[in-house]
Amino acid sequence: MAGLLPGRAAAARRRLLLVPPPAPAPAPARGGSWALPAGLVRRGGLVGGRWVEAAGAFPVRDPASGAELCRVTDCGAAEAREAVRAAHRAGAAWGRLPAKERSRLLRRWYELVVENREELARIITAENGKPLKEAQGEILYSASFLEWFAEEARRVYGDVIPASAKDRRILVLKQPVGVAAIITPWNFPSAMITRKVGAALAAGCTVVVKPAEDTPLSALALGEILLKHAAGTVKRVSMELGGHAPFIVFDSANVEHAVAGALASKYRNSGQTCVCTNRFLVQKGIHDQFVEKFAEAIERELHVGSGFDAKTTQGPLINEKAVEKVERHINDAVSQGASVVTGGKRHSLGKNFFEPTLLSNVTTKMLCTQEETFGPLAPVIKFETEAEAIAIANAANVGLAGYFYSQDPAQIWRVAEQLEVGMVGVNEGIISAVESPFGGVKESGLGREGSKYGIDEYLEIKYVCFGGL
Repeated sequence: MAGLLPGRAAAARRRLLLVPPPAPAPAPARGGSWALPAGLVRRGGLVGGRWVEAAGAFPVRDPASGAELCRVTDCGAAEAREAVRAAHRAGAAWGRLPAKERSRLLRRWYELVVENREELARIITAENGKPLKEAQGEILYSASFLEWFAEEARRVYGDVIPASAKDRRILVLKQPVGVAAIITPWNFPSAMITRKVGAALAAGCTVVVKPAEDTPLSALALGEILLKHAAGTVKRVSMELGGHAPFIVFDSANVEHAVAGALASKYRNSGQTCVCTNRFLVQKGIHDQFVEKFAEAIERELHVGSGFDAKTTQGPLINEKAVEKVERHINDAVSQGASVVTGGKRHSLGKNFFEPTLLSNVTTKMLCTQEETFGPLAPVIKFETEAEAIAIANAANVGLAGYFYSQDPAQIWRVAEQLEVGMVGVNEGIISAVESPFGGVKESGLGREGSKYGIDEYLEIKYVCFGGL
C-alpha cells in the first residue's frame, strides 16, 4: 500500500497494521473508562512507507458524546499528488512480484487484523458509534476480504485461444491497471478498505486510499464528479454509490421469518448501511399482522445506547445532520397521513441518538419512499398485487439490493428476475458475503467487489498474437 490519506477523514484506524514505532497515546474519551489503543492509532498519512504530516489537522469525535478522540492531519492536494507518485514508483516492483509472494503478504495482513481485532473494533465503535459487537463483526468481515484475495491472487489466469492460422498462437494476458485511487465511506470504515485494497493488491496494483469524512457524503454526487474527471483521461472507474432497498413481504410469506429478516436488514448499524431496507412493501392480506409483529420485535429486541454498552443494539447516528434527515422524513410522512407505530423522535441519550421508528399508512409520495433515509426509520407501504409491488420497487433510479419473502417457488423466480437491483435476498435479510459479488445497477454504481469477480476491476486484458511459427 503506497498511500493512505486521512484528509478530513473520520479515520484514525486504518493506519492499520503497517505499524511503525508507537505514537503518543491519545486522550481517553470523556464519559468512559476505555482509551484508544495507542499502538494502532496514527495521526498522519502513510505515503511511500512513511508517516507524513500536513500543515493542518482536524478533530475526530465520538458521535455518542461529542468528545474529541484525537486530531488527525488534514492532507490536501500536495499530499495526494505525492501519494500517487509514491504508488506509481512502487507499482513496477509490486506488479512483478510472483503471485505467490503477493498472496503471502496479503495473508500476513489478514493474520495481523485478526490478531488485533479487539483493538481495531474498539476504534471503530469510538469514532463511528456502532455497537461493539457489530464493530467486532466488521473487523472479521474486513479480514475475510484479505484472506479471500490472498487466495485469488494466485488465480489470475490468462488464456490460450485456438488461432485461425496454423503459424500463429493467440495468448491473453491479465495485467494490473496501475495505481488505484480508492475512496471509502464512513459506515464500514475498515471493511470498505479491505474489500477494495485486497483486490487491488492481489491484482498487482498499488493504491492510494482516501478514508471517508465523518459526515455523510452524497454518494451519487461524488460519483458524477468522479465519472466526469475519469472520462477526460479514460480512467477505469468502479463505484458503489448507495441504494434505496425495497423489502417485499408477500401473502405467502412466513411472517415470523419476515419480521426477523426485516429487523436485521433495517436496523443494523442504526440503519446506516447502503444495503439497509429503506422501503417495506407488505401485501394487503398479511399487512396488519406483519406491522403488529414488527413493532413488537422493535420494542423487544432493539436497545439504544453507547456502542460500548453490551446491551446496545442501536448506537448513535454519525452526526446531527443524519438525525435531522430522519426527522425530516418522519415529519413529511406524518404530514401526509402516515402513522407512527413506534418510536418517532430523538432519544434522551443525546442529540445523535434516535428511536428505532416504524411508520404505517405510507404512500409513494412521501420523502421516505423517494430518498435513502440512512437511519433507523422503517416505512411500510400496503400493496395488493405482485405487479404493483414490482412497479413500486423498481421506480427508484438506484438499484443496489432488494429483499422479498415468499413461499411460492414460481413467484420467487419471477420476482428475483424482475427486481432491478444487483443483489437479491430471498427469504433472507443479510446478504453480504466475501464470496458473493457486491454491486448494483442503474445509479447504484459500476462494477463488482468481493467474490471472484472483484479482482477483475483492477486488471487489464492484453491480447498477444505470436506469429511466424
